[in-house]
Amino acid sequence: MNILCTICARNNSQGLRNKNIKRLLGKPLIYYSIKQAFNSKIFNEIVVSTDSDKIERIAIQNGTKTIGKRPQHLSFGNVSKIDVIRHAVKKIEYINKEKFDIIFDLDITSPLRLKSDIVNSFKKFKKSSANNLITVCKSKKNPYFNMIEIKKNRVKISKNFSNKINSRQKAPRVYDMNASIYIWTRKCLFSKSPIFNNKTDYFEMPFERSIDIDSETDFKIVEFFFKKNIAIYRDVM
Repeated sequence: MNILCTICARNNSQGLRNKNIKRLLGKPLIYYSIKQAFNSKIFNEIVVSTDSDKIERIAIQNGTKTIGKRPQHLSFGNVSKIDVIRHAVKKIEYINKEKFDIIFDLDITSPLRLKSDIVNSFKKFKKSSANNLITVCKSKKNPYFNMIEIKKNRVKISKNFSNKINSRQKAPRVYDMNASIYIWTRKCLFSKSPIFNNKTDYFEMPFERSIDIDSETDFKIVEFFFKKNIAIYRDVM
């Protein structure tokens, strides 16, 4: 089985400027996803897709294979990440002259994942009949109980349920996509429905490993968890 890991790092990220190379405990943020990918020992190839010379240099220095910078039309904030991943897959397949069976994507802004999350999500994927897998964590808010929408200046609960729900504990369980790990078969990745098809599986991660950095506050929380759990993350320090 030929397995590829992609790591996507656009320059001039929105939300938190240059977050992909912002220093976290002395190392650029992208370093942690690269290190976790290598530590998992399940990938035949690890590539970084970027439009930045600086990010490309960091990626190569940390052992990933260069595929060249991504084209400009895939470097804007409104571009689908799926398109970026597909481009990276095609580039490395052209360079290696071989196709990959399974494609992972590790999001740089979710550095609190552990090696075990990568390995165990893959084990679950292999055991299932799924063609793709996403990682999730339990949601703190519930659309059946305490999430609202404003329609025509009126407040309403986001999702209706046949019976009135008086507590969050009685509401259907819902999850947040934590954007940490994605897995696809190659066929699924290049299909019309690469996510949320009838063969999508999930792997649950705890909240403390599911923080997605999109602001300075998120960054400080991640930094706090790293320092608090320094022994757990020693292999990527």
